[in-house]
Amino acid sequence: MSPGRFGGYEDRVPFLALFAAVLLLGIADSMVSTYLVLFGADVVGLTPVQVGVWFSVFALAGITISWWLGRLFDRRPARAYAIVVILLSSVGYLLLPRVSNFVVLLLMAVTVLGAMGAAFPQLFSLARAVLGEGAAGQRSAPLLRSAWSLAWAVGPLLGAFVLSRSGYTWLLWTSAGVFLVAALTVLVVPRPGPVAVADRTPGGTPVLLTVSVTLFFTAMFAGGLALPLFVTRELDQGAASVGVLFSVCAAVEVVATLGLAALPDRVSQRFLILGGFVAFVAYYVLTVVSSGLAMLVAGQVLRGVGIAIVGAAGIRYFQDLLAPATGRATTLFANASTAGLLVSGVLSGLAIEHFGYRVTLVLCGVAAALGGVAFTLGSRRLTRGAQPVQRV
Repeated sequence: MSPGRFGGYEDRVPFLALFAAVLLLGIADSMVSTYLVLFGADVVGLTPVQVGVWFSVFALAGITISWWLGRLFDRRPARAYAIVVILLSSVGYLLLPRVSNFVVLLLMAVTVLGAMGAAFPQLFSLARAVLGEGAAGQRSAPLLRSAWSLAWAVGPLLGAFVLSRSGYTWLLWTSAGVFLVAALTVLVVPRPGPVAVADRTPGGTPVLLTVSVTLFFTAMFAGGLALPLFVTRELDQGAASVGVLFSVCAAVEVVATLGLAALPDRVSQRFLILGGFVAFVAYYVLTVVSSGLAMLVAGQVLRGVGIAIVGAAGIRYFQDLLAPATGRATTLFANASTAGLLVSGVLSGLAIEHFGYRVTLVLCGVAAALGGVAFTLGSRRLTRGAQPVQRV
């Protein structure tokens, strides 16, 4: 293995530290995020409307803080941004069990809890800044994304174990502890050196590409809400089958993401991402026509491949396209996915109520297809108009 592919000591140590930080961050996030709705409703006593408002404020705060720190990172790359927002998340979840006032919860969502949304893009930006623009830096995105996928495969199970044994307070405190360890792990990553950033990035803000990512994740999150209801209520499958389906998807996602890092550099990232959109649309087609668990499992294989490709190769594509503005590129991608989460809950709820589960899944497939069209048009336009930007 060559040094450019994490074969050298100067690449391996930073990468392993970043991999561990992303893994720990994902475990902490997935442990608590999976059960936060239930905590708000069952423990705090929030109404469904209050829960929705709380989560919307979460998302908006994450988008705002991520955008601000992404700009700061491009001006002066540093580990401190990631460390601070992860520490704030730790403090937030340490205090959360003692809070029962809705106004205070909203203030926490805007500040200490909302800061969590900036941690993910900051770690990926830090990886690109530390490992450089060569093969090591470019391959960091899919490999780190595999750590995130692995975390979400084990985190909810770990959260369920803590919750069943010790309740919500210890679940939140355990997550706070994992967040703290993740922040300390970032200290092992070397400080990024000074970088001269171009005043303007090629092509400006890639609007169509951003729309494509938002549509993809809107389809993903909305479909994730509709699928369990479709499987249990319309196909009469047991509740345990939902866990099987999501486990299959998570496992495929990890393997597919690792496979992306092994692909040779000559493979077109643009056509690879388009393939991810196609796989995701095919998943919805196969799911809608499914009549049993076997077809549903096959659909989850396609779902895992699609999420892995768009989620991992998409980050790298944005970073390459907007180089050297790594922070801006990574934040733009992450915020587009958060925007998809922000709108998916309301849209999927309305669609299920008015059209049913199967039609809702069809609409999710349509949204994913429109995302693929937007990516095709946006990537073609920017590829033709962009000029390479040199990092100095």
